[in-house]
Amino acid sequence: MKPETVTLIMTGASGAQYGLLLLKELLAAGKMVYLLISRPAQIVIATETDLKLPSRAKDIQAFFNNYYSVEEGQLFVFEREQWMAPIASGSNVADATVVCPCTTGTLASVAMGASRNLIERSVDVAIKERKPVILVIRETPFSPIHLEHMLKLSQIGVTIMPANPAFYHQPKTLEDMVAFMVARILDHLQIPHTLMEPWGKDILKS
Repeated sequence: MKPETVTLIMTGASGAQYGLLLLKELLAAGKMVYLLISRPAQIVIATETDLKLPSRAKDIQAFFNNYYSVEEGQLFVFEREQWMAPIASGSNVADATVVCPCTTGTLASVAMGASRNLIERSVDVAIKERKPVILVIRETPFSPIHLEHMLKLSQIGVTIMPANPAFYHQPKTLEDMVAFMVARILDHLQIPHTLMEPWGKDILKS
């Protein structure tokens, strides 16, 4: 089922560009997005991009509404302790949840079922409600602890998608490499996009 609501969580791993492009594409596709950005993620965004986000969730929401030309009611940004947010309950969980980028600390919390904040709780709820969950892990190398956590989650249906851009499409820019990963995420969400052509498309036309 193609999701109409998507929870997007950005944590403090490197790769803020992945999450920002994914947010842009989800909004352009007309999806309702519930956005959570950790405090370390705000630092990473300021370090890796030219964006300087405000600190409060409501102000971040207004910032992105203006930045991506989004109308009110499509994007909702929540605080980490905002327990009355819909994604804190299985009765109103989003159709799909993506953590992009995902730290190994967040990976560990999810694998252990921790719900110490809304970021962890929303993923925990999505898993227990059998909703699609994608974790875009950004770390290298992986330790045995990381691999055990990924295996555990994969075995219960969570999609583990490390941020590993490919080169067969001959990327010319950093943006091309970012677009590859975001395209793969959107493919798994069954959301159409124009970021890159599917593999083998030219053969099918011949």
